[in-house]
Amino acid sequence: MIQFLLNQALVSEAAIDPNLTVLNYLRQYKRRSGTKEGCASGDCGACTVTLGRVENGEMVYETANSCMTFVSTLQGKQLITVEDLQQAGKLHPVQQAMVDCHASQCGFCTPGFVMSLFTLQKNSTGWQQHQAEQALAGNLCRCTGYRPIVDAARKACHHPEPDSFRQQEAETVKRLSALKTAEVQEIACNAHRCLLPKTLDQLGDLLSEHPEAKLLAGGTDLALQVTQHAKALPLLIALEQIDELKTCRAEAEEWVIGAGVSLQQCQLWLREHIPSFARILERFASLQIRNQGTLGGNIANGSPIGDTPPMLLALNASLELQKGGRVRRLPLADFFLGYRQTALQPGEFIRAVIIPKVTASQNFRAWKVSKRLEDDISAVFAAFALEIDSDNRVTQARIAFGGMADIPKRALHCEQQLLGKPLTLQSVEQACRALEQDFTPLSDFRASARYRLQVAKNLLRRYHASFSDELQLVEVSRYVS
Repeated sequence: MIQFLLNQALVSEAAIDPNLTVLNYLRQYKRRSGTKEGCASGDCGACTVTLGRVENGEMVYETANSCMTFVSTLQGKQLITVEDLQQAGKLHPVQQAMVDCHASQCGFCTPGFVMSLFTLQKNSTGWQQHQAEQALAGNLCRCTGYRPIVDAARKACHHPEPDSFRQQEAETVKRLSALKTAEVQEIACNAHRCLLPKTLDQLGDLLSEHPEAKLLAGGTDLALQVTQHAKALPLLIALEQIDELKTCRAEAEEWVIGAGVSLQQCQLWLREHIPSFARILERFASLQIRNQGTLGGNIANGSPIGDTPPMLLALNASLELQKGGRVRRLPLADFFLGYRQTALQPGEFIRAVIIPKVTASQNFRAWKVSKRLEDDISAVFAAFALEIDSDNRVTQARIAFGGMADIPKRALHCEQQLLGKPLTLQSVEQACRALEQDFTPLSDFRASARYRLQVAKNLLRRYHASFSDELQLVEVSRYVS
């Protein structure tokens, strides 16, 4: 059985299909039709809800795409939908801001925007345009245009007013804290089961007993098998409740990031340690996806176009893997075996990602090329980590790409061309030609093979230009203040 708060109402569910999404749960079981389905793939934001959890004795609110969030994720949380926002019969201040700024037309996307604005207001200490852009980037509007919606965000953040959620926070923290349990929980229906372990030992035992189970972390990739391909997932093991998977720590010679750390938390933590890595994560899908998706999940799915593997390859990262009670360390370069194929053994899972501090120099750079700036999948992703001595000679080179092969892959011939040579335009051009030996990319609807290879070469040239002062980039705001 799982338990959670639907606004302030305690809900207990045991006989419920774990393949059920929060969106369908709200609409079919609770008759809450304010939350809309626009795409069923986490692209449009019409289904956005807010999930509240307790962290350090306080409530933390995050947005989520309910269309690809399974009900097991709700354990121990507060679920807030657009129906919950009214305050003593009046509109919530963020709803009133949408009205005052004429920020809605057809209204289909409006509930999702409202929930993103509500969560933005909860997490802001005043108006910050970049923060608002990030909060709204996962919500699409086809008819109003974004200027009045941004105006509504500005108004809501400039003049926040106390609401019932703030007034009830202490009680909500108390009630959610009481829902924590150390036992393995289970929900089951229609021959589908989901197990919720609370410790790594419990997870190791369950996965050894059920090696056929699908591991459910954020579910932003796995859920598509249900919502887009109509497949059933008979047995899930949800990782959401395992706190040991959600820790980040700095050790003497390495950084250790738990596989269950969300991509948003990963971004915030890495700002201090590897700023270039953190900046590129701002372009990973949308805030709703980053709140749910995990670093371990982005690696374990084996996608050749995942954003984090090329960066981790360039940083010479390793994985900490566990099977039962046995733990081993594997270089990430040995993890990807083929398209969607990895070195994970039956019953084994990713426990943590380890990044050597020595590889995270100021020379690390990463770039993502996609059709849209945000909320889009890479056509080509490049990551560079070169060590350059006082004579401008390359002493170490690690260059990795996504979208160029059936796996995320190091450009070994390209690296070899650079080693021992000064980082000059001539040596870079030789390294560009070597990329043709490293990769034979495919053509698909995102990009042609010729385009991908040309972009890869251009990104290497861009890397050189960033050190030679030949390249200046100017950020242009998409909104007029």
